Amino acid sequence: NHKKCNKIRYGDKIWRQDWNLTWHTENPDFTQCFQNTVLVCIPCIYLWVCFPVYFLYLRCHDRGYIQMSNLNKAKTALGLILWIVCWADLFYSFWERKNIFRPPFFLVMPTVLGITMLLATFLIQYERIKGVQSSGVMTIFWLISLSCATVVFRSKIKHGAEVDAFRYVTFCIYFILLLVQLILCCLPERPPLFSETVNDPNPCPESSASFLSRITFWWITGLMVQGYRRPLEAKDLWSLNKEDKSEEIVPGLARNWAKEWAEALIIKPSQKSSEASLFKVLYKTFGPYFLMSFLFKAAHDLLMFAGPEILKLLINFVNNKAAPNWQGYFYTGLLFFCACLQTLILHQYFHICFVTGMRLKTAIVGVIYRKALVITNSARKTSTVGEIVNLMSVDAQRFMDLATYINMIWSAPLQVILALYLLWQNLGPSVLAGVAVMILLVPINAVMAMKTKTYQVAQMKSKDNRIKLMNEILNGIKVLKLYAWELAFREKVLEIRQKELKVLKKSAYLAAMATFTWVCAPFLVALSTFAVYVTIDKNNILDAQKAFVSLALFNILRFPLNMLPVVISSIVEASVSLKRLRVFLSHEELDPDSIIRGPVTEASKAELCALYFSINFTVPEGSLVAVVGQVGCGKSSLLSALLGEMEKKEGYVVVKGSVAYVPQQAWVQNATLEDNILFGREKNESRYKRVIEACALLPDIEILPTGDKTEIGEKGVNLSGGQKQRVSLARAVYCNADVYLCDDPLSAVDAHVGKHIFEKVIGPKGILKNKTRVLVTHAINYLPQMDTILVMSDGEISEMGSYQELLKQDGAFAEFLRTYANAEQSMENSGKEAEDVLPANVLEYKYTPHIYVASQKDHRHLERPHKHSTKWPHPALEKGELLVLKLDLQNEYSFLFSPPFCLQVKATVYWDYMKAIGLFISFLSIFLFMCNHIASLTSNYWLSLWTDDPVINGTQQYTNVRLGVYGALGISQGLLGIAVFGYSMVVSIGGIFASRHLHLNLLHSVLRSPMSFFERTPSGNLVNRFSKEIDTIDSTIPPIIKMFMGSTFNVIGACIIILLATPIAAVIIPPLGLVYLFVQRFYVATSRQLKRLESVSRSPVYSHFNETLLGVSVIRAFEEQKRFIKQNDMKVDENQKAYYPSIVANRWLAVRLEYVGNCIVLFAALFAVIARNKLSAGLVGLSVSYSLQITAYLNWLVRMSSELETNIVAVERVKEYAEMEKEAEWSIEQTAPASTWPEEGKIEFRGYGLRYREDLDLVLKNINVTINGGEKIGIVGRTGAGKSSLTLGLFRINEAAEGEIIIDGINIAKIGLHDLRFKITIIPQDPILFSGSLRMNLDPFDQHSDEDVWRSLELAHLKTFVSSLPDKLNHECAEGGENLSVGQRQLVCLARALLRKSKILVLDEATAAVDLETDKLIQSTIKSQFEECTVLTIAHRLNTIMDYTRVLVLDRGEVVECGSPDHLLQEKGIFYSMAKDSGLV
Repeated sequence: NHKKCNKIRYGDKIWRQDWNLTWHTENPDFTQCFQNTVLVCIPCIYLWVCFPVYFLYLRCHDRGYIQMSNLNKAKTALGLILWIVCWADLFYSFWERKNIFRPPFFLVMPTVLGITMLLATFLIQYERIKGVQSSGVMTIFWLISLSCATVVFRSKIKHGAEVDAFRYVTFCIYFILLLVQLILCCLPERPPLFSETVNDPNPCPESSASFLSRITFWWITGLMVQGYRRPLEAKDLWSLNKEDKSEEIVPGLARNWAKEWAEALIIKPSQKSSEASLFKVLYKTFGPYFLMSFLFKAAHDLLMFAGPEILKLLINFVNNKAAPNWQGYFYTGLLFFCACLQTLILHQYFHICFVTGMRLKTAIVGVIYRKALVITNSARKTSTVGEIVNLMSVDAQRFMDLATYINMIWSAPLQVILALYLLWQNLGPSVLAGVAVMILLVPINAVMAMKTKTYQVAQMKSKDNRIKLMNEILNGIKVLKLYAWELAFREKVLEIRQKELKVLKKSAYLAAMATFTWVCAPFLVALSTFAVYVTIDKNNILDAQKAFVSLALFNILRFPLNMLPVVISSIVEASVSLKRLRVFLSHEELDPDSIIRGPVTEASKAELCALYFSINFTVPEGSLVAVVGQVGCGKSSLLSALLGEMEKKEGYVVVKGSVAYVPQQAWVQNATLEDNILFGREKNESRYKRVIEACALLPDIEILPTGDKTEIGEKGVNLSGGQKQRVSLARAVYCNADVYLCDDPLSAVDAHVGKHIFEKVIGPKGILKNKTRVLVTHAINYLPQMDTILVMSDGEISEMGSYQELLKQDGAFAEFLRTYANAEQSMENSGKEAEDVLPANVLEYKYTPHIYVASQKDHRHLERPHKHSTKWPHPALEKGELLVLKLDLQNEYSFLFSPPFCLQVKATVYWDYMKAIGLFISFLSIFLFMCNHIASLTSNYWLSLWTDDPVINGTQQYTNVRLGVYGALGISQGLLGIAVFGYSMVVSIGGIFASRHLHLNLLHSVLRSPMSFFERTPSGNLVNRFSKEIDTIDSTIPPIIKMFMGSTFNVIGACIIILLATPIAAVIIPPLGLVYLFVQRFYVATSRQLKRLESVSRSPVYSHFNETLLGVSVIRAFEEQKRFIKQNDMKVDENQKAYYPSIVANRWLAVRLEYVGNCIVLFAALFAVIARNKLSAGLVGLSVSYSLQITAYLNWLVRMSSELETNIVAVERVKEYAEMEKEAEWSIEQTAPASTWPEEGKIEFRGYGLRYREDLDLVLKNINVTINGGEKIGIVGRTGAGKSSLTLGLFRINEAAEGEIIIDGINIAKIGLHDLRFKITIIPQDPILFSGSLRMNLDPFDQHSDEDVWRSLELAHLKTFVSSLPDKLNHECAEGGENLSVGQRQLVCLARALLRKSKILVLDEATAAVDLETDKLIQSTIKSQFEECTVLTIAHRLNTIMDYTRVLVLDRGEVVECGSPDHLLQEKGIFYSMAKDSGLV
């Protein structure tokens, strides 16, 4: 036999070899010839095919050099021994040829095998040099070799040593060596030299894990166990792999985008599609890594069809009673093996997709951040801060989602085609009926997808508007409370919300339709196919094999058909996001050459033309220049131009040397005070001390809890305005630049502090005396010391020269000074210093609130923004206050995630959600689900009975009855869609009810929260509740619930069927169920904490981004972009550090669970094989085809249940805010005062005391004052004396700690807040406007007629301005009123007060931000219009209150002096010394 088997006849020989030996026997075996050729070739072919690709891959990916270790030596030695063993065989064959002729393959095969072993040995060494710690290619090679050898080994043992002793021995050695090699290959090497992991405190174990550990994701188990035992913390997380870090990813994308953009601009402007394609850029950057997923996906798709094919063989086996038993076990094993392989491949594929998604997000966030730093101001107007943050959160998220789906684009059609091919083989042409049904459903789905898209855009638009409005409400919440406008704004929000819900409802109907078509599609397809098949021809028999294999294939078909619409809509969403991103990334960038930095002549020249008609001026080096002029004449714009922030139309701007900039609104980072001043420079102790002293920051630092190491909250909430301004100045002074541009830095500070700063820093004797300084100012008393003064009006320089020259010219400037000088007492220059040429009461301090309203909780601590150097501690700043912001982020999550709490919390939350939906609807939906699934189970069971009908004369009886009942069951399940359509409708509508209910509660309770709540809670958190959490409740939870319920019932159904077929399975299902639960609990514990860590670390990314957007001009002026980019990268990496393990945890879980599912398949098949004689083929088919689906369902079930758990947290977080402390009732019927109250406006404070928080000292103590109706009272005192606290008490922003306030005989603590606040008017210190029409800003409740509104505008001196606007009263104010100047906003606030015309008016130094003329207007208006009213003014500039009836002087929260101004001046007390400071005496 052997001699004949030579090469020529080798082909037919194998196949002609008697199958009896291999197949139709109880004890199978392969022929000798097959064993020696094919089984030897397989591993060799595998390795030689992989080698070139793998070799190239290793050459490109060098991870460093691994030192020789014992493990490596052992592997190499074994490889060489294997080679020697193989060639020993070869030489033996040569030696043997003398005696007996052997076929040539006895020479060829050992040679080939030997060379392959050498190649393997070479690879082992090459991998070591390239730093591969554990190799998949080699592991698989040894595995294949070993499994091929095992077959041969079994055969050799069976035949005994009869073959020939030498070969038998060598083969045994070969086999043992292979086994050892495989075991060694599973152990990982040590890490390469010089790799990052060496100096990394907590490296990711992935890189050093073995191949097996990687494909089963075993390496994360350590973290899972840790998370199960105790809550994870940030320090438990591993560092990111190098290739996932921002600094690796972002520059690549940025480079490619720059290239693409340049190409689009230069090469293709002529063509239509000249827009740079962002998709191409993303593909270039992430394509290569992502391409690997194609291979995995393709392999997985092919393996998917192994299931039905093996099922076919199994059913045949059950039908064929003669087949030997081992075949059944072989099929079962094969089924299990394919399923397991499929699992491993699928999750490798998912892993690649998710990692790509993660990298995409990192890259997009990084690119957006870098772009935001260089974008022009005009471009920044087009996208608000909110929109840009949305790009980072929502749109980047879309790309992450897309990465997992995008392969379905080619994989779905592939699966469909394969499935149809196999179906055709099974059922012939009648498949076309099924296909027709599918094709009919495709356009329906497409139409739905299109509609869904339009709805989504509409919903996004409403959502953007709503978030924008919420943002403003939260920023201006203090004003809303003072004006009692909460209800008006609540209505505005609800109006937008209503629109949003309308759209949601429409999309819910659509979703129900879609679910309906999806659920029914597979059934309709099966029904139509079987019906056609049976009715075409009497001889077509629907037997088990045909029916159940077809059903299994239809089930496979179901997935791609369901996925396609999802994928398409996902692609559509991503394309919308892509467009938004592209638009943002294509915005104009600031031209770095618009100003020339560097020496030109001796002087720095500036000529520019942007806002100005034309401006020419030159500032000599080292001089001090003041820029003065009316509000809105373009002073700040001049500085912007010098910084290169304006668009240059013509001319040139030259700035010599480096620039430091002090903006008008101080910008403070959320970092320590010291970091804010150093701003990334080295710390030089002596210089730092000098700067702090010069900027008058020493007293403030003494007050702060931890000195200059104190953390400053976002937007500097725990600093007063003056402190922020001084920190901003100190930052500029410290950086030691050549040119200083100061935009009114002295506006927000008290008089004597201003004087100190001017002398020590800016003035001719200050730190900066040798630098070039351009100072925009309103303070007239410093002008005589300036080298040059520029007077601006309407964007032109009307005059320039020194102080004396301008006075001589007798132009506008002199006129301006003279009016103010003569109005007060005659000029007294009795030999005083130059600065007293003007009476000091003309001094003008300008305090400007923030313009960019991003999250404006300015002066949260409600204390004067003018910091005095008194040692009295900041009232709201006792120890612990500063830690609040930091703690809050942790608290927000801590109570949710303390382990003992998790389960109970979850149960109550689900209950809350069900109550929000409505219990009836909840139970109805559960009932409908049950009906649907019972119907589908029965219809399949009926099918199995049908297939078991006996065949008589080649046809089945009762075909029609069977078909009819099958159809009826199916129809009840879907066609009328009672159940499906019903449940999906019910769930969606229920979800909308719930989200309406929850949003209403949240909004209501946030508006009802006391001010202290807003001071403690970063606005980012609140906005997050309104955007992210509500969005989750709107559009994520309902579909998840649908899928969750669906998979639950599917799993239960499958188990029932398996139990029906093989009751013995009852032994195995419970233990598997337990394993499943155990794994799931394990996973959920860790996964939830990872989710938490991820969301905790997400906030800093956004808040840092927000902060950067606000301070972009400062960052650019100081040229600190690099450092900020680095910070942003670090924050993103911190976030991804938590995200990466959570992806892997998902994969870990899925692999474990699918193994449970695969075990169910294994046992279902195994028991069916064991009980083959008792079972009908129909039942076997039914049970195995159900068990094949169970894996997918289990996977879904856990995915959905954990999704549900993580998402339901949104409900909890919304509820948590809904149950916060509230302020008093808005209105109380019983105690409501008369509508005319207060009639005279008499206010009494009786033993009044106030504290900011329970644990703090009283800020005001025993105040006893009676203010009669119509009195004008000035309230003065040093900073922190409690002036503002008094007004807060009056408005009950803070409730009294002791005593009471009585207005016209009514105790204000007894009435509703709105009843009180409507009756008192305040002109607050920061004029906050909301976006909307001007009219809405004056009168949000529409209570007044247009005439009234115009009259108030006229009295507020705004009539001319408003009449000149195109839309008059309907003029749209921008976010935060940015399109009005600060002075105009202040006047709008005055107009509000005039409109309300209440008996009591509180002025919170409203005139700080207005130039002198406007100030006079306001004062005279108040005098004339509020003649009979009680006016309380909190004054900083004493000249405004010199003619008031009485003055209260507060100190340390007590009234120390009270009386008329003249009386107090004679007493020579505190008031006198303050007046002296201001130069009034």
